[in-house]
Amino acid sequence: MTDILTFNETMKKHLQTLKQYVPIVARVHGGNRPEFHEVRKLFDTIVKKTKEAGSNKPELNEEFARLREITDTYTVPGDVCESYEAVYSMLAELDRAYRAG
Repeated sequence: MTDILTFNETMKKHLQTLKQYVPIVARVHGGNRPEFHEVRKLFDTIVKKTKEAGSNKPELNEEFARLREITDTYTVPGDVCESYEAVYSMLAELDRAYRAG
């Protein structure tokens, strides 16, 4: 038995928290961290495509590649709050689950 979650399981695990945190982090940090506005747009696209795919795995290679690029592979800036850090951590976990299978 493996304890590695599938992408859909990981999405289910984090979706509500991300839906709550992402808009707040964008509002609080978007002025100093304009790249987070793109993170928010990509997150919204990931949610939409995941919902449309239903129980199938959505096609998200481009979105995760772009997230890795603009976040420097989910590197948390030193001047942000714990919620920002949590968003990057959850997105990184989603990305790993997606690429794992």
